Amino acid sequence: MRTGDAGDRRTERLTVLREPAWSTVGVYVVLALVGAGAGWLAHLLAEWLLNLPSAPLRGPAEFVASVPVPALAVVGSAAGLALGGIAQYEQTVIRLTDERVVLLRMGSEQAFPRDEVAAAYRDGKHLVLLGHDGGELARERCDVDPRRVAGAFTAHGYRWADEDPHREAFRLWVPGVPGLPEGAEPLLKARQEALRKKDLSDDDVRELRRELARLGVVVRDDKRRQYWRMARQPDTGAS
Repeated sequence: MRTGDAGDRRTERLTVLREPAWSTVGVYVVLALVGAGAGWLAHLLAEWLLNLPSAPLRGPAEFVASVPVPALAVVGSAAGLALGGIAQYEQTVIRLTDERVVLLRMGSEQAFPRDEVAAAYRDGKHLVLLGHDGGELARERCDVDPRRVAGAFTAHGYRWADEDPHREAFRLWVPGVPGLPEGAEPLLKARQEALRKKDLSDDDVRELRRELARLGVVVRDDKRRQYWRMARQPDTGAS
């Protein structure tokens, strides 16, 4: 609630966007069942190995075979539930008001006042917030229905773009490409190596993206190749 001059009062509208409860519950149920099934299969595999004339991994197989099947199923279910918890922890929650955007993910919070957000759009599985200089304020994985996200941003008066307004400005990065600021080349080389070895959501990849952003370089990934542009583009009419 906000109080203004002459007793003017209004309730700040809040929209919270997250995965539906039924979807989260479904993930837990599926992973628990898969885990239980894996425990049962582990017992069958162990017994099969012990029946071979020359069983590999005989010690571990004997241990697994000695554990009752219900116990293995319980352990498998618990492991599935733990994976479900990790998946839920990694979900992005969006809190929208007319005055700010708040992104919550993995225990951290990023808040952006309305006047800093020039536009928002979806890039594949990611939600991207752009600043007025063309740089990325945030890029977070978001599995919420894209139509819900677009509708919520629009309803709160933010500019929603169907695609990156600066998409045509990106260039493929290759070692030695001209136009990069000092210090960007080694960061891009390190990030390319990280992209080859690790998942795109890896912390090293994300941290290197942030370091490049401090230099004014925006990067976009496509099939583990990096495309780049400088952040300071002319305003595209965002309000």
